[in-house]
Amino acid sequence: MSADQTLHAATPHGDTHAETPFYIPATGTAARPRCALKYGDTFAIVDSYGDIGASTGGSDGLFHKDTRFLSHLELRVNDQQLLLLGSNQRDDNTLLSVDLTNPDFFVDGKIVLQKDLLHIGRTMFLWHGTAYQRLAVRNHSDKPIELSLSIHFGSDFADLFEVRGLQRARRGTAKRETIGPDRVLLVYQGLDSKTRRSTLTFDPPPTELAVDTATYRMVLEAGDMQPLFVAIECDKPLERRATPFFAGLLAVHRELRRATHDAAAIETSNEIFNEILCRSASDLQMLMTDTPEGRYPYAGTPWYSTTFGRDGLITALQMLWCYPKVARGVLRRLAAHQANQTDPFADAQPGKILHEMRSGEMAALREVPFALYYGSVDATPLFVLLVGLYAERTGDLDTVAALWPAVEAALGWIDGLGDPDQDGFVEYRRASELGLANQGWKDSFDAVFHADGSLAEGYIALAEVQGYVYAAKVAIARCARRIRKTETARRLETEAKNLAERFEAAFWCPELGTYALALDGAKQPCRIRTSNAGHLLFTGIVRADRAAAVSAGLLSPQFFSGWGIRTVAKGEARYNPMSYHNGSIWPHDNALIALGLGRYGFGTAVEQVFKGLFNAASYMELRRLPELFCGFQRQRNRGPTLYPVACSPQAWASAAPFSLIQASLGLEFDLRRGEICLRNPRMPAFLDEVTLRNLQLGPSSVDIKVRRHGEKVSLEMLHSHGHVQVSIVSSP
Repeated sequence: MSADQTLHAATPHGDTHAETPFYIPATGTAARPRCALKYGDTFAIVDSYGDIGASTGGSDGLFHKDTRFLSHLELRVNDQQLLLLGSNQRDDNTLLSVDLTNPDFFVDGKIVLQKDLLHIGRTMFLWHGTAYQRLAVRNHSDKPIELSLSIHFGSDFADLFEVRGLQRARRGTAKRETIGPDRVLLVYQGLDSKTRRSTLTFDPPPTELAVDTATYRMVLEAGDMQPLFVAIECDKPLERRATPFFAGLLAVHRELRRATHDAAAIETSNEIFNEILCRSASDLQMLMTDTPEGRYPYAGTPWYSTTFGRDGLITALQMLWCYPKVARGVLRRLAAHQANQTDPFADAQPGKILHEMRSGEMAALREVPFALYYGSVDATPLFVLLVGLYAERTGDLDTVAALWPAVEAALGWIDGLGDPDQDGFVEYRRASELGLANQGWKDSFDAVFHADGSLAEGYIALAEVQGYVYAAKVAIARCARRIRKTETARRLETEAKNLAERFEAAFWCPELGTYALALDGAKQPCRIRTSNAGHLLFTGIVRADRAAAVSAGLLSPQFFSGWGIRTVAKGEARYNPMSYHNGSIWPHDNALIALGLGRYGFGTAVEQVFKGLFNAASYMELRRLPELFCGFQRQRNRGPTLYPVACSPQAWASAAPFSLIQASLGLEFDLRRGEICLRNPRMPAFLDEVTLRNLQLGPSSVDIKVRRHGEKVSLEMLHSHGHVQVSIVSSP
């Protein structure tokens, strides 16, 4: 992620640090629960009533391209807040439905309208930069009801970073006006010379319309229903009116069906796990965003609804086995925005892969460095790795050929500017004080430290990054051979082998039974037990005779809480189960570790991690795995402890269940042989059957069912299209 979310106050070791400018504050519990809707570059955070800004807490708003286009939207009847009956988000995330009713209305101390006689159904969805709402007001009494329904609205046009807490010395100017009996225009002229506007359209026209309130005075006969429609358009031409509500809703559902028709479908014998998979798939589709280069999984709402390099790459890696099209969009977009010059403010160097992209006013004015920001050390090798794995999974050599110049530039950075002292390890140090201090996936200011708790300084070589480089060179070497770049392949293979040898010598800590977290600027190892070692298993850089020790350590009580593997082992200097990166549990982290455990044949360990995350998700609201949760030890009859400002939904967390299936079944794809292999499959006890449909291999596809028989599995071919074989392979 892009922002350090760990409090920069006094630490357990007496350190004091100025609060990072991009820290995300946790300011207390929201008075009403929030939910998120997203379509493209637009997302909405609304409360359980469907309101925006009507209760304290939360970061409500209708956001479009990193700007809040609506900061207030509140429904009232007779100037009173309504009572909530229920609120539900459709399983595919396209729609929010809210049921409201009236409270007791008093006049001069007497009830003039009893509660529960009015029902207001409130329906909301997003489509093409517009938020649509339908209000269905129905009289359930046996007498006419006279009422005044008002919709209050407004916008501060705050930049997303302002909403997150940054203060600005100057802002642009705003104005608002009615532009007809049914429309209101809210306008902001930014300091970046860009005009942003929200247009609200009411259908039918309200009885009274002001620049901040639309009022309907109506008399509803017994049993009557009155529909009202509101459309809030973000930066749309005034001469064009919004698509009607039902036409827009139909289009949303059609687009969703088209977008998902070629993905593999998964069904299991466990209904709770099916719900987890359904939620994960729906969240991923909601986060997928059409870009000029293809569909891209935005990282998460509310704070990361934009292009993130690392998040997109890891999400695509996790989904590669079941939905390889994600990787194509990710790779094309990141190649299009690869750095081609040096810019210290943006941490850009030729060949680096993008970390974060922002389009708000503050980014345009360089008040924050994230317009196009390159401050991640791992996105570049992960990009090369994904190209290689994508080629193997799909055989799409046309895309690989188009990406090859970006691959060469990325490899050039890895071996050149990414290794400033030319010691053979990729390192980072931020080029600007406004940039991120730590630039691996654990990017909190205190995430890289020594055994005594002191923070690592100077150029830092993270362990997992060296693993990513190794895996990238191995995978892209195989790809180079496929496109007849034999000399390049040989060179990369030699470089990967040499890197593995240097890595073992520099990072292995025999007293810990695992690898150092990092080397600091003085080449001193950070002798800390962290989950980063599990990523090394994923990459294959770990020596076979040391993999067992790493695996055993990760599943020990110091790491494994019962819900998952902690980022830092209990007992280490900065361990804190409530921290962002120093003791919490991240689903994507565990999923990559599970893939690594499976790679080295530790099926029992894969099963343990799978079971822990499954149990955690079963307690989560909507069965949704969040970005992270706290690392407290599991207790009987209690669920996991949530982290207060975790993104939910979040792309690589949503993709984690799919990685766990791959790790459990040992799925491998050999396009040349036309074969799908299940290597050492071992299903957890809560799954008796797993059915995979439309599992693609080149132009062919297959439907299979895998059944558990104790520690063994059986395989049944249900249907095949084209020439594809599926087999179970046992190997040491």
